[in-house]
Amino acid sequence: MDHRGRPFRTRRGCARRRWRGRRCGGGCLLKKADRSPERTCALTRRTGTPDTMVRFVLSPDGVVTPDIKRRLPGRGVWVDGTRTSVAEAAKKRVFSRGFRADLKVSPTLADDVAALLRRAALERLSMAQKAGLVVAGFEKVRAAVRDRAVTGLIFASDASEDSRQKVEALAKKALELHNKWSVADVFSSAELESTLGRQRVVHVALAPGRTSDLFFTDALRLRGYEFGPLHPADVSNHTDELMFAGPLTV
Repeated sequence: MDHRGRPFRTRRGCARRRWRGRRCGGGCLLKKADRSPERTCALTRRTGTPDTMVRFVLSPDGVVTPDIKRRLPGRGVWVDGTRTSVAEAAKKRVFSRGFRADLKVSPTLADDVAALLRRAALERLSMAQKAGLVVAGFEKVRAAVRDRAVTGLIFASDASEDSRQKVEALAKKALELHNKWSVADVFSSAELESTLGRQRVVHVALAPGRTSDLFFTDALRLRGYEFGPLHPADVSNHTDELMFAGPLTV
């Protein structure tokens, strides 16, 4: 209301129109689709996409809880998605400042995040198994690669050196057949056996499918947490190179 008791008149082009991408009275043009989601790390103040960070919320009991799938309600505090950053944030009372409360953070928080990331990736692999996208066994994997029916490879992190060399040969062969591949080696044979319900699982291939792509996204996220970040921008312009979800280098 103005000094005469009359309602203020708004200029042509309201905020709702601007969010829809229409021009406001001042000639500006804002589109929601152009605003890429970014979060700021409470520890380093680095900005990045949610996929490169870990979100934390407070449970009803006031416990700092990792929100791996970014679905839990409440105020969130974001930290770079690496084990080092999470551990340092816990030591420097970053969560107390972020949540504006005097909190005691579990000393195993970094390990808890790693376990949740690992479980999420393995659950995705189990879904791929149920969808019929999993091929296990060296000979079957090699045949799938030969037939170009594979979107990525997995081998056990505790496999023998001979098995590693076999997978490297498969990966190099795959590189000759295709432009871009994903290889994950951050899971032990016991984890693969338990997830897939098979014995002696060392070599695994995933057929093309959305679930397979999501698995490798989760595996890359776990790899970044344990061994250092690997952002999509780092590999987007290198389609002639392998994209690894583990420490292996070919």
